[in-house]
Amino acid sequence: MPAKWKEQLVEELKNNAKEYPIIGIVDLSNMPLQQLQDIRSKLRGKVVIKGGRKRLFSIVIDQLSKENKDIDKLKETLECEQPGMLFAKDNPFLLYKTLAKSRAPAPAKAGQKAPKDIIVPAGPTSFAPGPIIAELGEVGVKAGIESGKIAIKKDSLVAKEGDVISEKLASILTRLNIKPMEIGLNLVSVYEKGFVFTKKILAIDEKEFISNLEQANMWAFNLAMNAGILTPETRELMIQKAFNDAKTLAISQNILTSETIDVILAKANSEATSLKNTSKL
Repeated sequence: MPAKWKEQLVEELKNNAKEYPIIGIVDLSNMPLQQLQDIRSKLRGKVVIKGGRKRLFSIVIDQLSKENKDIDKLKETLECEQPGMLFAKDNPFLLYKTLAKSRAPAPAKAGQKAPKDIIVPAGPTSFAPGPIIAELGEVGVKAGIESGKIAIKKDSLVAKEGDVISEKLASILTRLNIKPMEIGLNLVSVYEKGFVFTKKILAIDEKEFISNLEQANMWAFNLAMNAGILTPETRELMIQKAFNDAKTLAISQNILTSETIDVILAKANSEATSLKNTSKL
């Protein structure tokens, strides 16, 4: 028989899922307890965070799948080292942004997995020439001596996302003051109304997103103008263009209208004057 506390936790998580429309998986690995408590305090009433075991979370998701379409896809994101379940009321993107503010950079430790590609940038260092040149080479960093100091010759990819960080690499990164890790709540995935959003989808660059929307709007506007598609945005300009094209055609064919008569008479007068001068009349 399963332990009583396990049954109680499963029921508690299911009740949270009924109260909160957003269900997420967070990675609590390397999360200091004090910082977790601070986050819980700041988000009280908006977010509930529960730690536990992958097996129990999997059971909860299976039971919730009876009433929540495709929520079982959350199970695919339970492979983090120390998962937790999160329940919230904010929309997924605002939630990710809120939690991202709680994270802080931290140095890498041996045995940890790289959260993203780790690149040592090219440039000068504060190190005097010595054995560290060889140590840098051992982790894939090309270095030389410039102005009496060691300089890194080019950007060097020293670990890909998911790679286990070695003790030697962790030491080098610390000495270079590169902090590739993050301390804080890492939102792995979120479920809302039949859709699962992964971290890569949630971690949008707002400025880039707005820029892309503006670019798409400009392309759509230009396409509509060139294709002659009337919309509230193109209607005025298209009518102006049609008027100008019609007026230009009428003038070229000497078609008298209230809009062209002045221009055509002026053109006729100019041509007559030119003919007079040429003929010396």
